[in-house]
Amino acid sequence: MISSAPIACQACPVADRAVCAALSQDDRDNLVRMGHQRRYARGETIVAAGDATTVCATLTRGAAKISTIDQDGTERIVALIHPAGLLGQPLASSETLHVTALTDSEACLFPRGQFEALIEARVALAKRLLAEVSRELVESRNLIDLISKRHAKGRVAALILSFFRAAGHASYPSEIAFDLPLKRGEMAQLLGLSIETVSRTLTSLENEQAICREGSHGILIRSLDILAAHAA
Repeated sequence: MISSAPIACQACPVADRAVCAALSQDDRDNLVRMGHQRRYARGETIVAAGDATTVCATLTRGAAKISTIDQDGTERIVALIHPAGLLGQPLASSETLHVTALTDSEACLFPRGQFEALIEARVALAKRLLAEVSRELVESRNLIDLISKRHAKGRVAALILSFFRAAGHASYPSEIAFDLPLKRGEMAQLLGLSIETVSRTLTSLENEQAICREGSHGILIRSLDILAAHAA
C-alpha cells in the first residue's frame, strides 16, 4: 500500500546528493510545497511501462530496479537505482520501463509540469539533472562491463561492491554490514548466471573470508581487498 506524506528536507538522507541540492533555499522551499513523499513496500511497482509521465521523482531511501517485461512475461533487469537516483523517465512523455522497489523505499515526487518549469528557469538545476543522467549512463555502462566479466566470482564480487559503495561507503576501517536487496534469482538474472552458480559463488566468497551472509539479505564484508581483486 502506498502512503503519502509532506516532504521533510531536514531529515532527507540524500539532501546533499539529490538534484534539488543545486537549488537555493527559497527554490527548495517552493519545491517542497509542490511535492510530496511516498513510501513503497518491497516488490511494489513504482513506475509501470506505458504509463504517462506525470511526476518527476527522486529515490531518498531504499533501492529499486529498472526492468523490461516481454510478451511472455519474462523480466530482464537493466539497471539499479540507489538513493539520490531518479525514478522513471522524468523528461519523457510516457514510461517505457518498469521500476520496482527492491526494499521498503521512499521517494520525493513532484508534478512534472511544475518541475520542468523550474528546470527551464534554473540553469543550476538543469545542469545537475544532466549530471545525474550522465552518471546513470556511466552506471549502465558499468553494469554492461560487470555482466561481461569472464568469471562468475568477478560478477558477484563487483555487484556486492556496487551496493556497498551505494550505501555510502568508499572504504572502511573494519568489518561492516549492509543489506544486499536483490534475491538470488534477481542477482542471477542481472548477472547472466544461474541461481545455483550465484549460490555457489557466495559460498565460495564466504570460504575465502571475503564476506559473511547474515539472514536473507545481510552481507558482512570481511575483506574489501579480496572482493576488489575478484571484481578487477
